[in-house]
Amino acid sequence: MSTHKFDDKNITWHKLDWLPDLEFYVYKVDEENRIIDILFKFAANSKVQLHRHKAPYITFVIQGELRFYRPDGELKEIRPTGSYVSGVANGEPHVEGGGDEDAIVFFSNREVEGPLYEFLDENLQPTVTLGFDDFKAQLEEQGGPKWQSAA
Repeated sequence: MSTHKFDDKNITWHKLDWLPDLEFYVYKVDEENRIIDILFKFAANSKVQLHRHKAPYITFVIQGELRFYRPDGELKEIRPTGSYVSGVANGEPHVEGGGDEDAIVFFSNREVEGPLYEFLDENLQPTVTLGFDDFKAQLEEQGGPKWQSAA
């Protein structure tokens, strides 16, 4: 367990009703470069619904550890604080969740063209997709970007 926690008091976390153990904050939706940057908070000892990433991505674990499980529930990987990983589009379906404390993870999704996340049922059939327009709408609901471009 980490001894220092990321101070997230200035982040207004958002939730989706059907993903109770996940909170998120959209930082950037760049239509021109097809990039979506999101901060996720995975509740401690939780598992988020089975899904597949539909675009390449980069993750950086800021707090806790991010745990990955195969569709059958087997633990596949643990990414501790400080882990930086590049992932590919259409990889193995998986479940993600926090370890013994909430995991806070930055995701930078690249080359987003269609769905970004595809949530699956037990037969690996898509049930819900989230894409560019969903995160753009969320960013607008949050009041727009809270970042500035460097001059």
